[in-house]
Order: sequence, then structure tokens, then C-alpha cells
Amino acid sequence: MKSTKALLDLLNLEQIDENIYRGQNYQAPWGRVFGGQVMAQAVHAARRTVPDDRFLHSLHGYFILGGDISIPIIFQVDRIRDGRSFTTRRVVAVQRGKAIFNLSASFQKAEKGFEHQISMPNVPSPDALITDKEWAAKYKKELPNMYKRYTVDRPIEFRPVEKFDPINLKNKHPFRHIWLKAKDVIESDDPRVHKEVLAYASDYNLMGTSLLPHRADFNRELMQMASLDHAMWFHHDFRADEWLLYALDSPAASNSRGFNRGNFFNVEGKLVASVVQEGLIRLRKPRPPATDK
Repeated sequence: MKSTKALLDLLNLEQIDENIYRGQNYQAPWGRVFGGQVMAQAVHAARRTVPDDRFLHSLHGYFILGGDISIPIIFQVDRIRDGRSFTTRRVVAVQRGKAIFNLSASFQKAEKGFEHQISMPNVPSPDALITDKEWAAKYKKELPNMYKRYTVDRPIEFRPVEKFDPINLKNKHPFRHIWLKAKDVIESDDPRVHKEVLAYASDYNLMGTSLLPHRADFNRELMQMASLDHAMWFHHDFRADEWLLYALDSPAASNSRGFNRGNFFNVEGKLVASVVQEGLIRLRKPRPPATDK
């Protein structure tokens, strides 16, 4: 997916009946539906059934089955509640009659109230950093498979603060910071559109944070990795085509699951959104060598 426009087109679902929508898939080179895509599409389906004066403030999703990129996804919206201030929706994403993703989302009218936030980490600005693609290009000859992963066309630009040596892997503390934004200008000023783009982008980089303390033992060929669940809270409006700092940490890993958190800050230091996710980080047993019969 080369452009932000392509992403917005992907998120703009086709309505096929009341409360039922159909979405297409990015033809991901890894061969299955990207979790951020199905989550952002489910958010879009939910907000299509919500009054314009109510804005998404939280979502909770579970990734149930790996999605097939060769067939469309059907999104079924359940209008659970329309209250005086809050609206609640449930969305089930379906392929071949089976649920692959389940979303609960809550929308609220704008209200004034108490405000506070934690401080943004003191890190270099994005202008002082190179993109992850530029970093990966340094290892094109030594690690061609890694180079291909990082140079896949994406609608989001990433500029990591911390760099690591992918050849001499060492365990690191489970903290990192990444600047990100949509590659192109988003023509719409609708905050709902920008939240959908950030929901999409938020699924990048989370799971890898829980692997930082285990890099010395990491072998991608022997790992089974997948997002299990994802929760997100929106605190203030923002633009997804302007730089946002993704401050990530992983408090724990256990039972083949990595627990990850993230906070999004704009360049002025305002905390605009927060994320929590658990991911499967299962170490597969190596297959025994083939024997001649």
C-alpha cells in the first residue's frame, strides 16, 4: 500500500445492508490480513451507525482468527446502546461464516471536565532521525530478508529513536520510542478519519517491544507471533498526518504472551491517545530433520 489515499479507500467500507458492511484487503506480502487493517475497518463500520456529534473515545478488540487476504471481510454492527452522552457498538468481522475479529467501541459527546497527563519523554525530534527504511538499507546485503520486511510500501512513515544492531543481537530493556505519521496529507479534517488511521498505525511496533529483553534468543523462523487483543483510548483530537511520538514499553511477558503499552504524543507534548495490547510470542519447537525411508 503505497499511499495514505489507498489506506483511506481501504477503510471506506461498502454498505450492503442495514448495519452490514463489506471491506477489501491490503494484499500483504506476509499473506494474511494485517490486524491494524481489520481493526480500523471495524471502527469505521461502527462510526457509520453513530450520530455525527459523538466521537470515538475507546475501543477494545480481540483477534480471533487469522484473516484471509483473498476474500472480503463482512462487518456486522450491533447497536447495543444509544444513551444521552455515550453510544456503544459491537462489531464482528466475518469471513466464511466465522468471526475473525470482535470489537467493542464507545462514542461520547464532547464534554468539559478535569484534565491532567503525564509528560512526554525527552527524545530527539523526528527531523533529527532517519526512517526505518533508511536504517534497514544499511543491512541490505547482510540481512536481505530483514531489508525486505522494512522496505515494504506502507502508508505510514516511521522514524525510530533507538537503533539496534540486527547482526550482533543483545537483550535490551523493554522501552522504545518511534515517531510516526501518515506519509501523505489527509484532505479530511474529520477527527473520526484521523482516529481510524491511528488505529491502523497503532498495531505496528507493539509486539516487538515485548521481544526486546529476549533478542539474544530470538529466531524469527522459530517464532509464532500474532496480536491477541488490542485496546485504545483517545484523549484529544490530533492529525494523523502530523508527527506523533509513540512511546512504548512492555511491563511483562509470560505464558507465550507479551504485554505491551503505548502512548501517543503530538509535537507539542500533548498526550492524544493510549494503547494496550497482548501478543502471542510462542517459540515453536524446531522440526526434526527429514529422514530417508
